[in-house]
Amino acid sequence: MDLLIYGSGALACLFAFRLARAGQRVGILDHWEEGVRAIQAKGICQQTGDLAVSCQPVPATSSAQDLSNVPAAIVLVKSWQTAQAAADLAACLAPSARVLTLQNGLGNAEILAGALGAERVAAGSTTSGATLLAPGCFRPGGEGNLTLPASFESTRLCAALRAAGFQLAFTQQLTGLLWGKLLINAAINPLTALLEVPNGQILELPHARRLLAMAVEEAAQAARAAAVELPYTDPLAEVESVLRRTATNQSSMLQDIRRGAPTEIDAITGALLHSARQNQLWLPTHETLYHLVRAKVDAGRLADTLPNHA
Repeated sequence: MDLLIYGSGALACLFAFRLARAGQRVGILDHWEEGVRAIQAKGICQQTGDLAVSCQPVPATSSAQDLSNVPAAIVLVKSWQTAQAAADLAACLAPSARVLTLQNGLGNAEILAGALGAERVAAGSTTSGATLLAPGCFRPGGEGNLTLPASFESTRLCAALRAAGFQLAFTQQLTGLLWGKLLINAAINPLTALLEVPNGQILELPHARRLLAMAVEEAAQAARAAAVELPYTDPLAEVESVLRRTATNQSSMLQDIRRGAPTEIDAITGALLHSARQNQLWLPTHETLYHLVRAKVDAGRLADTLPNHA
């Protein structure tokens, strides 16, 4: 194995599928047993817009003990799973292995670096979308950008991503890169999760579009207060461009809500609010979205405990 994908959700499947299709020796490590078993049984399956399904065999395991001396890894699990990922990767990576996190939110690279060493870990950003249709089966939701730290440009990991058809860009401004993705996620994910609509419909709903603009402006204010230079000059235009490119995609937060899985609201909106508070800035739109998502999750749990009298 030349490259390990840590995770088996929608984006993890998308990356592993494309890398395997390009002839890369890629494998999956994840603790979601249902996803791992599905991939072991039939590989990773991609469904396209015409409902055609193609599958790529990819080795998968739920135990880091099955692996050793892995030369590179991409982390694509939820932010609340990062500590477990760090422990697993410490057990199975080669001493010189490089690790790239493409996760949502802030702080994931620091957690990984605490276990693996800062010199081995870097954070990147992707705006590609994918929807998990079933364990091990995904539908791509639009081609996005893949921006990586300049220190990774000459690595074998980047060569593998290029061979798989990913269009790479590189930057020295890592903080701006991560904040750029944070702004996009904080504007899109809570709205789509609350309204239960695919990304593109936000642009078709006047009140939702107004909320989107308010959320983007507040997040941009928070970036300025933190002295962060975003990687784009017009934040709203960038967010709307992402929505158009991924119009049919269900955001990861919406997928989490529908599955009854933990969301990343704390790693995304919570991180944004924390930074704003440190700079004496109030973000009323994001405060409201944060509590509405938390309330929606709580209401879903409560509904699961109520008797069904139908």
